[in-house]
Amino acid sequence: MEIHELIVEMKLLERRLTLYEEKYGVLSEDFYAALMAGELEQYDAFDETRADFSRWKGIYETWLRRKEAYTVKVHQRGLVESLRFQPI
Repeated sequence: MEIHELIVEMKLLERRLTLYEEKYGVLSEDFYAALMAGELEQYDAFDETRADFSRWKGIYETWLRRKEAYTVKVHQRGLVESLRFQPI
C-alpha cells in the first residue's frame, strides 16, 4: 500500500473512531488501553457496549497497523521523498 493510500485509509478510520469517541466521551487511545488492561469487563454484560467495544477495538487496531506501516514507509523513504508532489 502506498503512503498516500495509507493516509486516506487512516483518515477514513479516524472518522469511524470519532463516532465512538463522541458516543462514549473518551479518546480511542485511552479506551484501548483500558480495554487491554481489563478495566472495561463490567460492560461485557451489555449487548450494545460489548458490540460497540468489539468494533471500536477492531477499527483502532486497524488504524494502529496502518499508522505503523505509514511510519515505516516514511522512515525508509524519508519525508522529502515521500511527498507526492516534488518541485520541478
